[in-house]
Amino acid sequence: MRNQIKTFALLAALTALFVGAGYLIGGPTGMAVALAIGVAMNAVGYWNADKIVLSMYQAEPVDGTHPDPLVRNFVADVHEMAAGAGLPAPRVFIIPSEQPNAFATGRDPAHAAVAANLGLLRMLDRREIRGVMAHELAHVRNRDTLTMTVTATIAGAVSALANFAFFFRGGDRDRASGLEAIAVAILAPIAAALVQMAISRGREYEADRGGAEISGDPQALASALQKIEAYARGIPNIAAEHNPATSHMFIINPLSGEGADNLFSTHPATRNRVAALMEMAGRTPARARPAAGTAVPASGHRPGPWG
Repeated sequence: MRNQIKTFALLAALTALFVGAGYLIGGPTGMAVALAIGVAMNAVGYWNADKIVLSMYQAEPVDGTHPDPLVRNFVADVHEMAAGAGLPAPRVFIIPSEQPNAFATGRDPAHAAVAANLGLLRMLDRREIRGVMAHELAHVRNRDTLTMTVTATIAGAVSALANFAFFFRGGDRDRASGLEAIAVAILAPIAAALVQMAISRGREYEADRGGAEISGDPQALASALQKIEAYARGIPNIAAEHNPATSHMFIINPLSGEGADNLFSTHPATRNRVAALMEMAGRTPARARPAAGTAVPASGHRPGPWG
């Protein structure tokens, strides 16, 4: 219930920001139009969040019949951990990107989907992949996925609306009104970004903790976070670059390798996340893990339908 209240409050704040920007740009008419658009965006985001994001990243569904054993193991591990966490089996997708990364989406656990970049399967070993996907399942269990996706949609819309303020000038608008429009154009995207970033940082720590509990292997997730950050620095994620408002959905920021917690980072510092996980590892008994020999070397390349 607490998480649902926080979700409602955050989405309400973004919608109010959107409506307020509309008022400053176009007065009562602009506010009414922005309100209608905001309601429509929330509705579309609620029912189609997963489809929007998965299509944006050209994600392809996979299952246990896939010809690549690496992918079959990946799907089996996701379903096994979901069952252990008391979750319905999510749909599983692969994204044709060489940057190792992953995210979860969907309006609730019954309609959830998890997606991993192809690079994640190629560059991490099986334990680390399990740790990453357990993190994503924790987002599903915490019901973060709807908030994160709808937030991305509204934050992007606020930025677009604010940018429009530079071009909106009525003949009867005085200089003060013009300055208001400029203020909206500058401040609204910043405010939307701050809300988006605040959501991401806090929920990433919670998902790290929940993911470590689901996998029973905090050290594997800690190792995976370090590897993903190192690889992400040198491997661009083109789709994410074109859709930066979705960057907070990934387990590691796909746009940069920033190393400190600050207001302009969509993720906590990796070193802080690793430290918290290692502290947790000292008091968490490990569950059964994949047998030796199932790991994939970081430099290994498994051929598949994506290259």
